[in-house]
Formats: sequence, structure tokens, C-alpha cells
Amino acid sequence: MKRRRRDLKQAAESEQEECQRIPQVVSLGDSDQIQPSPNKKEGEHICELLQDMQDLVLEILMRLPTQSLMRFKCVSKHWSSLIFSRYFCNLLFTTVTRQQPRLYMCLVDDGGHRILLSISSPSPDNTCYVVVDQDLSIPGMGGFFLNIVRGLMCFSRSKKACIYNPSTKQLLTLPAIKSDIVAQQGQKKHLTRYYIGHDPVSDQYKLVCTVAISSPLPRLANLKSEHWVFALEAGGSWKKVVPLENYRHHAPSPLGRSTSGSVVRYMAWPDNYNCVVVSFDIRSEQMTIIPVPGEIAPHEHVPAVTMRADLIEYGGKIAIFYHTYLKDKGSADLWVLEDIGKNEWSKKTLVLQPCQRHLVKDIELIVKGTTQDGKVILAPLEMHSRFYILYYDLQSNDLRKVEIKGVPRLWPTHKECYFYLNSMDESESFIYLET
Repeated sequence: MKRRRRDLKQAAESEQEECQRIPQVVSLGDSDQIQPSPNKKEGEHICELLQDMQDLVLEILMRLPTQSLMRFKCVSKHWSSLIFSRYFCNLLFTTVTRQQPRLYMCLVDDGGHRILLSISSPSPDNTCYVVVDQDLSIPGMGGFFLNIVRGLMCFSRSKKACIYNPSTKQLLTLPAIKSDIVAQQGQKKHLTRYYIGHDPVSDQYKLVCTVAISSPLPRLANLKSEHWVFALEAGGSWKKVVPLENYRHHAPSPLGRSTSGSVVRYMAWPDNYNCVVVSFDIRSEQMTIIPVPGEIAPHEHVPAVTMRADLIEYGGKIAIFYHTYLKDKGSADLWVLEDIGKNEWSKKTLVLQPCQRHLVKDIELIVKGTTQDGKVILAPLEMHSRFYILYYDLQSNDLRKVEIKGVPRLWPTHKECYFYLNSMDESESFIYLET
């Protein structure tokens, strides 16, 4: 058997340029070298046998959990190259059946302490609580403004962007941006925001950065903003985005979230009274500004300060979930962008059932994301009691509370902290960063 494997290796090497479609993954012996057969048909037959073995190895690897893949990459250089290749990662993404996504929660306090918690999604037979997986929780990991795309996490730490893969445990800290706009006297620089996206055509991951400064009084006066993009590849660096002619300087919504994918979107304010949706195409690196209807918050004096609304995806469309009056009146509005070209929006008003009003009464809530089936995830702006989240089913107009159990004791509920939550599909959680 060993002799046959050595023969296969030597024969395959002689025909490598003709038949090798993917990296060789089978580890073969190196001793007792022999000359490959000069017979072309025999060489092609051996190549077919080797390719069948490669396909079999691929099938086996694709059925393994991520932890096993991380161990098996040590079998040989061939296996390591295959497991960390874009080909194999994309194969997993496109062919493996999706599993129940996991929730990832970042806790960060004013003292710089942080922790990344992994939480299983609630199951149909257990809808009242979820439990933190202590084995997958990482003290010291995480940061501000967590967002996720295809298994990669992006968050900011000390004004720098960090990319983390929870499966491979790889952490990449990008260099700081040397902004071209400098805060003048009386101006302040807003928090720099980072967003991650993926271009499926070129299979490339990119980071988008928004930097904004303005005068504190009146708020958002003398506003200036700029944008940078970083391609996650060997030798990558920050590149300034050239805006289009109709560009409007803006500041990202302070508590707003973003949607990631081939297009990164987030809510922003060009001034105190007009809201927009900023859309950045990852492939073309072009930015589009979408005006939000002023009727969303007609009774708010300074919408940029008082309005409680955030960006979500609803039925594959851009939508804004407006919930300023949810805590007082138990009502919320869903605005859906029906036609981007014509900027046509539709409105749907939701009123909570009387038996569920106590879940939101006098509680300041913020949107933390959406589930795969379209439920909006809400959480208290400040955690003064036990950690929990709310799932709002917009289709059935049903709200339920899910408690988060197992948060480490070093994070007592009275401690002031920043709370970020996002979900990740298990089948998308294996990719290696090329730097």
C-alpha cells in the first residue's frame, strides 16, 4: 500500500499541469522515488484516481465541525493549504446546510474591560432564555460597534479597526487612518465608524470607514465627513473614497446599526432634522445617499437627538423601524423602501397586544439586529437588571422576552457598559484572513 502511494505521487507530479484542478490534499510518501510511466493513458488514469481521492477528502472535510478542521490542518502542508484556501471556504458556504445561527455579544465598559460572549439562539422548545457558552467566551476580546459578514467580525478598539474570526481565533488589527479633516477650534470629532462588507464577484472582503467632525453647539453645525476603504488582502492599505457630486456630508446615527453584505448601509444625519440612508457598494466603492421621508418623525423637535429608529432588512428590502413611542404607547412604524429609484416608501403601523405592553413600558429600547426569519431584536439602552433581549415578530405582531443567562460575574448588572449584539451563521464561520 505504501509502495502504491509513492507511485501515485510520482505519477501525479509528472502530470500536474494537465490534471490538477485544485490543490493536492493527500499526503504521500517521499522515499523510494521511481520514474513515472511514459504511457500517457496510464498517467491520465492515475490522475483520475488521484482526483477521486482528492474529491473524497473534500467530502470528508466538509462534513467535519470547525474545531476538527482546525486540528486536521496539522496533518500536512497540503491539508493546511486546502482548509485555509478560499476555494474550500466558499465550497463550505455554498454547499453545507445552514445550521442554527449563534448570537455574539460584546460587553465593553468605560474602563476598557471587554468580553466577547457566544450565545446559542433560542429554540422553539426553549423560548424564555438563552445560555452563554462559557467555552466559547473570550475575555479581553471585542470592542465597539460590532458588525458581522460571512463569519468575520468587525469592531473598533482604540480608534482602530479589528477583524476577528471566532473559528480560527485569528485577530487582525488594521493601521489607524490618517484623516484629512482636522477638528478646528470649537469642533469635535465624532466616533470613527467601521463597517465590513464582501464582494461576491471578486470574493473580496473590504472595510469601510466613516469619519465626521462638527461643532457641538449648535449640534451638527459645520459638519464635514470623509470615507476610506481597506481591502483585506496582502499589502492592503487605507484608500480614500472620492465622493460623487451629490454627496452630502453626514454623521452616522450615534446608536445606529448597519447592514452588511455586498452593500453596506447605515443611517446618518446631514443635519438635526433630515435623516438619510447611506449605501456603499463594496465592489464599485461608490456611495449613494437615500433621503428618508420627513413624515417618519413629524412631532419630534430635534429628530437627530430624540428619534428612536434604526435600519433593518424587511423582505429583502431596506426598511426603517421607528419605535420612539413604543415604550409609552406600545406602537411602532415600519417604513419600507419600495422603489429606490423613485424613493418611494410604504408605511405599516404596529400596535402591541395589551398583554405584552408591560415588556416595553417605560423602557428605552434600541435595535440590535434581525434574525434570519425577519424578527427584530431589541434590547434595553441601559442594563439595570438582568441581561435580556426582545424578539419582535413584525409579521404576527408578537413580542417575547428572552433572558440571557451565564453572563460572567465580572459584569454585574449595575455596571455601566456598552452592549453590542449580532448573529453569525455557523456554516459561514470558517475563513482565513490573507494579510
